[in-house]
Amino acid sequence: MVIHFEGILDGTTATLIILSSTIFGLLSLYKSIKLKAKLLTIAALMMFFVGCLWLGPTVDFFMVLLSGENISPIEVYSLLSYLWVAPALIFAIWLGGELIFPKRKWIFVGIFIVLGVIFEYFLWFQTDASFTWELVNPGEDLIDAHFVRTHPTFLMIAVFLVSALVFLGIGFAIKAKQSTGQLRRKFTYLSIGNIIFVLCGALDSILTIPLAIGVVRIVMATFALWMYLGLKT
Repeated sequence: MVIHFEGILDGTTATLIILSSTIFGLLSLYKSIKLKAKLLTIAALMMFFVGCLWLGPTVDFFMVLLSGENISPIEVYSLLSYLWVAPALIFAIWLGGELIFPKRKWIFVGIFIVLGVIFEYFLWFQTDASFTWELVNPGEDLIDAHFVRTHPTFLMIAVFLVSALVFLGIGFAIKAKQSTGQLRRKFTYLSIGNIIFVLCGALDSILTIPLAIGVVRIVMATFALWMYLGLKT
């Protein structure tokens, strides 16, 4: 079957994010092993998990492309996309903690581990209550999932994104302002990367116009590059 343009745009841009996160994640992991740099290891894991947030549309795209069938049962689409939220956030907070508030990092990491476990519970055991799905033309369109905005799953996602924006996006920006030279540039890159992650992640969840989502995802595909530039030595 022929995939409609919206489906092609959805699938290719989601795949682009996964590819960029994987490439720069592997580069960071390689350098971390070579240089024995813990921060690069944490960043690499964060990149991998963030990229996997677009695994649902990517898998659905290739299933339709190769077999003419969408993901089934449809709930798996949301699980593939959002089961990575907790680990991505935990490694993000860990990374931010190492660079911004090293003495208190385990307090924040511990808090978000607990919140992450709660989120995963709602995701796995209340999937039907957490999302609505739309699939107009099976085998030609990709699945479109939307949060139920009154459910705890969505509310926790909102808290996670705001926390990441404050602790990482704004936090790194403040560190950049307080620094000079190369260190200032690195903190600026990290701030840009995390702001892109938060804003694009939020917009991807609420936008409905395919072209707008495509543009947002192309910008999101640069996230891992900014993170890599901010941490590479």
